[in-house]
Amino acid sequence: MNLSVSTEESNGQVVLKVAGEIDAYTAPKLKETLLPLVKDSSNNIQVDLEEVNYMDSTGLGVFVSALKSSKESKSNFELINVQDRVYRIFEITGLDEIIQIKAAIRGVNE
Repeated sequence: MNLSVSTEESNGQVVLKVAGEIDAYTAPKLKETLLPLVKDSSNNIQVDLEEVNYMDSTGLGVFVSALKSSKESKSNFELINVQDRVYRIFEITGLDEIIQIKAAIRGVNE
């Protein structure tokens, strides 16, 4: 399956809408869009994963890289509308403790 990545911006808030599957084949596309956004210290980024139904460890790597870059540049990013199946990957790896995540189905604000 392909990955669709689009950016919307309003009032200093950047929303990166992601749809499809994040895996070894599609993660580079996400990374090339997300990393420049988090490297800009004026950005407040929300990555909307509502339409992502599958993610492997390559996707986790993209978000770990984004977290590192955001801390270095003092920008802010969070994952929103994370489906239960994808959220579980963050829980298993413990990344839900260090990345700001708002789950979609459970309505949990981490």
